[in-house]
Amino acid sequence: MTDRVHGRTVERWGVGLRSRKIGVSRGGAPAGGVAENREHSKISGFPRRQRKWHHGAWDSMAEVTNVTDIGFGEADIAATAGAVAAGALCVGRAGPGVAVIIPVLNEAADINERLRVLIDAGFEEIIVVDGGSHDGTVAQVQTLLDAFVRASRSACRVVLLQGARGRALQMNRGADAATGEVLLFLHADTRPSPGAAERVREAVRQGCEWGRFDVRLDGRQFVFRIIEWAMNRRSALTGIATGDQALFVRRDVFEMLRGFAPIPLMEDIELSRRLRMLAWPARIRVPVVSATRRWQRDGIVRTVLRMWGLRLLYWFGISPAQLLRFYPDVR
Repeated sequence: MTDRVHGRTVERWGVGLRSRKIGVSRGGAPAGGVAENREHSKISGFPRRQRKWHHGAWDSMAEVTNVTDIGFGEADIAATAGAVAAGALCVGRAGPGVAVIIPVLNEAADINERLRVLIDAGFEEIIVVDGGSHDGTVAQVQTLLDAFVRASRSACRVVLLQGARGRALQMNRGADAATGEVLLFLHADTRPSPGAAERVREAVRQGCEWGRFDVRLDGRQFVFRIIEWAMNRRSALTGIATGDQALFVRRDVFEMLRGFAPIPLMEDIELSRRLRMLAWPARIRVPVVSATRRWQRDGIVRTVLRMWGLRLLYWFGISPAQLLRFYPDVR
C-alpha cells in the first residue's frame, strides 16, 4: 500500500509486514567486543500517522511513530542501502572520525566530570547541546571549554551549542554541527569505557552502518545486574537501541535517513527501527556505564514497570506526545 506524502510516493508499513534487508555488509567480531551484524529484520505494529517535512528539516517537535510519518518509505530505504552497497556512501579507510553528541538539560552537578572523561577518551569531536538549562550547566561547560582551549592538550574539537529543549531536536542540531564521519549519541548520565572510540572506528571499518554498546548500570545492588542483562538481551534480540546504549551511526547514513524524528520520547527507538531496515546493528560488548539516578529517585520496581509500559504502549500505537504525561522528566 502506498501514500502520497508531499508529492512523493512512499510505502505504508502494515502490522506484521516483513522488510527485506538490502545491501548489508557483514564483518567478523574484532578484538574489543564488536559483534554480530545479522541478516534479517522485522517491522511490525507501526501505527499510521502523517508528519510534515519542510525544506529539508523538521519544522517542530511533533507526533511521529512510523517511517511513513516522515515521508520515508521502502523506496528511500532501498536507495540508501543501494548507495551504501555501491560505495557512494563511504568513510575513510584509515579510520573514521567519531563525533560524540550530548544533549543536556540541567546537568550542572556532573557535566564537567563527564566531559573530562570524554576529552581524554580519544574522540575527535565532542558537541554539547543545551536545551535551556537553568542550573548553571552552560556556564560550567563554557568555563571548562575556556580552560581546555588555553591548555590545548588534545586534538579533540569541543563545541557548546544552545537551542530548543527536546533530545531529538538537540541531537539533530549537534549532528548538523558535527564534522566527524561517525556520530555517537550519548546521554549526559552515560559514560563510555576506555577504548570506546577505537571500538566504534573498528566496527565502521568492518562495514557496519550503525551499532550500539552493551550497558552496565552503576548501582551496586544485584537487581541492577538483572536489569542491565535484560536491557542488553532485549537489544540483542530486537535490534533496537535505546539512548542509554550509546547509539552510533555513520554520518552519511544518518543524513540520508533525515536524522531523529522530532518527538518528545522514543526518538531512539524510532530511529533504530529505520536503521534496522538497512542492517542489524553492530553490538559492542564492552559496556558503557549509565547512572541509576532515576531508579534511585523513583524506585527500582516503579521505574522498570514504567519504562517497559511506555515501550509497550508505543508499540501499540500511542503517540509519544501522549506518553509524555507518564514520563514528564525528560532530559
